[in-house]
Amino acid sequence: MPAYYIAEHIITDAVKFEDYRIKVAPMIAKHGGRYITKTGSHQFPETPHWRPERVVIIEFPDMERLNAWYRSAEYQPLVALRKQSTAEADMIITLEGA
Repeated sequence: MPAYYIAEHIITDAVKFEDYRIKVAPMIAKHGGRYITKTGSHQFPETPHWRPERVVIIEFPDMERLNAWYRSAEYQPLVALRKQSTAEADMIITLEGA
């Protein structure tokens, strides 16, 4: 069953985050992941209690592949880079699809 990585990014250093974004895409693809959202396209059809700046949803074939990417030794330096370029309030959620 598919698995999803959902992130809210509050970017504090655009240059570092762009470096992260460029480097992470091939790693995601290598593990079978694909972006399923377009940055900046989210809307609020009802009055929200959550107002994210940037939402990213990435689909993986299953949770095993998602975790293999997220826990991989090659991704860990990029985790650090992402954290250096975003606010402490960033949020990451992983979940299985139906």
